[in-house]
Amino acid sequence: MMFKPKIIGFVCNWSQPTTLNSAGTGRIWGYPRIRFVRVMCIGRIDPVAVLETFAKGADGVLLIGCHPPDCHYVEGNLQTEYTVEILKKLIPLAGLEPERVKLLWYSPSEKQSFGQHVKDFYEQVKNFGPSPLRNEQPQSKLMLNILATKNVASDFRLRVLLGREKELTEGVNVYGEHIPKEELDATFDDIIREEFVRHMFYLLTKTKPFSVKELAETVGMKPAAVLRQIVNMRRRNMIILDHVEGTTPFYKALEVK
Repeated sequence: MMFKPKIIGFVCNWSQPTTLNSAGTGRIWGYPRIRFVRVMCIGRIDPVAVLETFAKGADGVLLIGCHPPDCHYVEGNLQTEYTVEILKKLIPLAGLEPERVKLLWYSPSEKQSFGQHVKDFYEQVKNFGPSPLRNEQPQSKLMLNILATKNVASDFRLRVLLGREKELTEGVNVYGEHIPKEELDATFDDIIREEFVRHMFYLLTKTKPFSVKELAETVGMKPAAVLRQIVNMRRRNMIILDHVEGTTPFYKALEVK
């Protein structure tokens, strides 16, 4: 049976194609498995919402907004670019191709039809095949991965740092130094990978206590690297010592009630 991708599109109210306005169903003719959701500004789409869309079994997500610098909310385009940037870093950690997310700037006055844009993305996702998250059990490793990425995307510190990207790369710091975007991107990559590992450990230790050796074997890391993360997590009150068996400590997630 031929694979037909399931795609969800989030479309800005101000760049919404007339073909969607007239239909009123959130669908476009010829592509019944593509559903569009209208939002007042594409900049309001939270990266967690996109990751949750994938967790629910979507094969691709299309974000459609107004061409920069046009935006009824001034910086919605900029915020969307930041959202897609963080998604492109997080999605591979969940086991998906980053190209399953596409940002499209579109205006109803464009000569190229909206249907052609949709077709191009549809074919791109079709070439990847079904999402590996389809029909996954809640406790499978892939689902734990996507849940960990959602937790990373929700992290307040990461959001603050991401929101200051323009300020950090276009201005200077308190020492009068300019931070190149490449350097900031590398810093983001390191932070995201580190946070992903911590949240994966947190999710695993919510189910039962783990030793450093068990965590290392589960995620394929060296025990020394796992121990470094455990120390950091204990400092941040993410994990606590549960018990000791012989000389081996076991840790569990600290859940705030």
